[in-house]
Formats: sequence, C-alpha cells, structure tokens
Amino acid sequence: MPFEQTGFDGLLLFAPVVYNDDRGFFFESFNETTFRNAGIQPFVQDNQSFSKHGVIRGLHYQLAPYAQSKLVRVISGEILDVVVDIRKGSPTYGKIFNAVLSAENRKQLFIPKGFAHGFSVLSPTAEVLYKCDTFYNKESEAGILYNDATLNIDWQINAAAAIVSEKDILLPAFDTCRNNFVFAE
Repeated sequence: MPFEQTGFDGLLLFAPVVYNDDRGFFFESFNETTFRNAGIQPFVQDNQSFSKHGVIRGLHYQLAPYAQSKLVRVISGEILDVVVDIRKGSPTYGKIFNAVLSAENRKQLFIPKGFAHGFSVLSPTAEVLYKCDTFYNKESEAGILYNDATLNIDWQINAAAAIVSEKDILLPAFDTCRNNFVFAE
C-alpha cells in the first residue's frame, strides 16, 4: 500500500510507485480508486503555487461546514510541509507533523479536515500543487500565526529571512484562533 501512517488519525503520507528507466520516470500521482479504497473522498479543486526560498505560507484552513481535506505535492523544488491538529479532543490536538516533500522524493501528504496547513520553501524555488475536496470559501477562511510561541514550529529556514504575507502575519495565535473542529473516532 502506498500510504504511510503518520501517528495522526487520518493524516497520511502517500509514496507512489515510481517506474524509472533510461528515458526518465513515470508514476500515478493520483488514482481515484486507490484513494477511495483508503477512505479518501473525491477532490473537486486543484490549486498551484510558485514560491521562492524562504517563503512561509500558512497556517491555513477553512472552518466547517466548508472545511477542506487536501492532497499536497511538489512538482519542482522542495518544501517543509507542516500541519497542526486543531481537532478538539484529538489525542494529537495541538501537535505538529512535518515532512519534506520534493519533486525528487515525490511524496504527497493527505491532510484531512481539522488540520491547519502551511509550508516553507527550502529550495531556491518550489512549485506546489494541491487537490481539495471542497471548494474555496472566503467567509470560512481561518488560520494560525506561523510563528506562534505555543506551537514553536521550526520551519527550517532563517527566521530573519522568512518571507511571509501581511495576511499571514496578522493571523491569531493558536490559543485564540477560530476553530469549530471536534475529533470524532
């Protein structure tokens, strides 16, 4: 099975089977049957971003009932993908999971509803593609300050050189963020 457990309920690393030969490589980055068999619902929207080294995007999520699950992958470069479990009552509530995703390792992270998500760019540039299972809804946008002292996330870049949007700098702390997620076993 190409899915790796992360220790966080529902959060999965996907490592596709890659076929290499003297021409290059081939792999299925997404197969609806494979994902459906893992309990992952269909996706309805693809998003793509391009960023330079030192960019931090996040920590973002949408509130229920517009919450999104995401499948994140890197098509060029390398990022540190970071998630925070914000599901009240979860055994991993407030805990952080991170993974290096790159064009080279071809790993993808499936992030279920109830996690805040962000990433930092470790390579000179990176292009990130992610699928969402719910459409974007501006009114339900929410987030957590990327450098929240309670979370103390190591983004693996020089903090003084971090490039963060004004919108992300104004996000609230973990303890005061808008959150309507409750863990259900």
